Amino acid sequence: MVAAPIEVVEPIVEEGKFTDKPWICIVWNDPVNLMSYVTYVFMTYFGYPQEKATKLMMDVHTLGQAVVNSGTREEMERDVTAMHSYGLWATLEKEM
Repeated sequence: MVAAPIEVVEPIVEEGKFTDKPWICIVWNDPVNLMSYVTYVFMTYFGYPQEKATKLMMDVHTLGQAVVNSGTREEMERDVTAMHSYGLWATLEKEM
């Protein structure tokens, strides 16, 4: 008995057309939290070194917002919820 050969047809996919772009977690500036506290949150929750946490905090403070993490929608929903639990203003959106 001889097995019949199987022809596999690869689908034609334009590069980037069906890729799932990551979601981002954005922390917004607020008039309530101290800069040192925001830095502490970024270091504690995300595990960022002090230098990166400070840079992100300064972006929040001076630019009004900073993208603090990216990943799947579920991961970013978890991060936004965590930021809310720390008292920070945060949202998620699909990265463009």
